[in-house]
Amino acid sequence: MSGEIGLWLSVLSLTIWVILLGFWGQFWRCDQRLTRQETELEMFPAICAVVPARNEADLLPVTLRSLLTQNYPGHFTVVLVDDNSTDGTANIAHHVAQELNKTQQLHVLSGQPLPPDWTGKLWALHQGIEYVETLTHPPDYVLLTDADIEHDAQNLRFLVTKAQQENLELVSLMVLLRCESFWEKFLIPAFVFFFQKLYPFPWVNDSTKPTAAAAGGCILIASEALTRIGGIQVVRNALIDDCALGQAVKQGSRGAGEQGSRGAGGAIVSSFPSSHKIWLGLDDSTHSLRFYPSLSTVWDMVARTAFTQLNYSLGLLILAVLGMILVYIVPPVSAIFGLLTGTWLVACVGLLGWLLMSCAYLPTIRFYRCSPWLALCLPGIALLYTLMTIDSAVRHWQKRGGTWKGRVYSKT
Repeated sequence: MSGEIGLWLSVLSLTIWVILLGFWGQFWRCDQRLTRQETELEMFPAICAVVPARNEADLLPVTLRSLLTQNYPGHFTVVLVDDNSTDGTANIAHHVAQELNKTQQLHVLSGQPLPPDWTGKLWALHQGIEYVETLTHPPDYVLLTDADIEHDAQNLRFLVTKAQQENLELVSLMVLLRCESFWEKFLIPAFVFFFQKLYPFPWVNDSTKPTAAAAGGCILIASEALTRIGGIQVVRNALIDDCALGQAVKQGSRGAGEQGSRGAGGAIVSSFPSSHKIWLGLDDSTHSLRFYPSLSTVWDMVARTAFTQLNYSLGLLILAVLGMILVYIVPPVSAIFGLLTGTWLVACVGLLGWLLMSCAYLPTIRFYRCSPWLALCLPGIALLYTLMTIDSAVRHWQKRGGTWKGRVYSKT
């Protein structure tokens, strides 16, 4: 590229980073954390956890145990929906409960065959929630959690305290993802960084902002809110179901249909500010045990839903790719080009953009206790994620998008 074009591109990229750091919800600070302090409530509400489980026999001895041994003073039950597993998931669940003498606390359901227009996880959640509604004492809150999550012993107590003290209808945690192998350390923190950039947590947590999101691994939702939005079927065919659920709760209710318009996932969108408060934050005490030992495993995880996030639009895909190149690739390329050609202004602007990018990424790197030097690798990491997004589109066009545990979800 010529020096003039390089200068303009590098200045544009630098301007974007200035806007992102200064005016985009302070997403990069990683300061939205679940408060973990002993606070006694006057009354601890009844809770029921619903856990969709498909071939999770290897993880349940740890994850289900962490749920059944929660230090929670109120009434707490667990409903595990065995989603047509072939590895003895239900037997393992019963065995864990028997070992802990918690058989009365655990209910194991056999999942029904997957109907059209549903994703497997949401269909399992729907069956679990329907069962919960038949209990003698229906819960005040429902905890939606994945079968690969190991909960801190105090997690439920702190989630409920947060919801009760701040009058929140939904509280969700971006739990600590596994970050041990090389590829996990190289790519997983960036996954969380990009998610925060797409849905700035401070904006999600601000009732005057329309931004809404949730993290599906750990969602505590008020039963009244779940009923108001029309149940989990409101987002039944959404691959990015957690964010769709957060949007449905925050942006309106089924009863507001006359004033609002219908939004993503079928949710009713009402005007803002909203009285329906939600909260999304980071946590380093509750962990996901799902491991990604190789590049291909991380690649498949991202490619499963990346094109869904772009609404299966070729135009949005092109814009996303060009945007990733401009924001993440241009600064280091400009810096190197400027240094090699002696175009010092281009080099300085490129280096400054690269530095701002690295500074923005550093808090996430620290949160995951990775080497600070990885912050400088964000351009290369972003390039890989861009290629994953393109591959996600290719998979969709080839009718093999959204593959998860032997099922393929791909809209036509």
